[in-house]
Amino acid sequence: MHADQVDVPVDVVAALVAEQFPRWRGLTIRPVASAGTVHALFRLGAEVVLRFPLRPGADPDLRAALAREQEYAVLLAAHLPVAVPEPLGLGEPGDGYPGSWAAYRWIPGATAQLDRIDDADGFARDLAAVVVALHGIDTGGRSWPGTGRGGPLADQDVDVRAALAVSGELTDTAALAEVWDRCRDVRRDDPDVWIHADLMPGNLLVRGGRLVAVIDLGAVGLGDPAVDLMPAWNLLDARSRETYRRALGVDDATWERGRGWALEQAINALPYYVETNPVMAGIARHTLRAVLR
Repeated sequence: MHADQVDVPVDVVAALVAEQFPRWRGLTIRPVASAGTVHALFRLGAEVVLRFPLRPGADPDLRAALAREQEYAVLLAAHLPVAVPEPLGLGEPGDGYPGSWAAYRWIPGATAQLDRIDDADGFARDLAAVVVALHGIDTGGRSWPGTGRGGPLADQDVDVRAALAVSGELTDTAALAEVWDRCRDVRRDDPDVWIHADLMPGNLLVRGGRLVAVIDLGAVGLGDPAVDLMPAWNLLDARSRETYRRALGVDDATWERGRGWALEQAINALPYYVETNPVMAGIARHTLRAVLR
């Protein structure tokens, strides 16, 4: 998917585990099929999942980001009504892999799709309860740090227009440009809150047709609460989309910014993944159709 991504062979993973986590030496290691774009996943025994960044490096900031994600997992676990990944350790670079990596407890479940959800309206209400709880965590007066999703939507204008310019054969870029122009400069008065910032279907786990976990906390931080409205367009159907909106109780301005964030994510993903990740491209197409309605 990425020009600079690395292969992560199972034998390399096994050697790193044996050296750095000897208590897990000898446990079966098997790759986990995933449409994710950031990590290679490996199931270690029955209880552990290992996450290896596809674009590793020795930059201490990358290790710090993995450590911060584990800190945020502990914070969110104390407040959210569904499971989040439980940190079990951080791995270090070693022979065959040049970066840090992470271990979490495995959470059983399947990634969210409407055909895996028994009651879409109930799912929308459950997801809204998660988002309300997340946005209610005390920020300690902190705000958006200046990078990542969650700042002014207008800051994304250059990237969105560049993506629209190369997507004319993939989607209705003229109609999407009109929506973007409408959403981009919607006024915002609400304060920054804790946000997940990447509520994609692949980061929501279902079991028995119900939402059971929110995973992949790498983008968690502080910012515009509208960012966490993206599932309204990237996953839900028209009816459950309205259920989600009612359960969140958001105003028109926040809703339109949420539409803009969903468009921003999808139009950047579509041309990038159209040849390399059909699942992500499919989600992007679904999202862009939904934001036009």
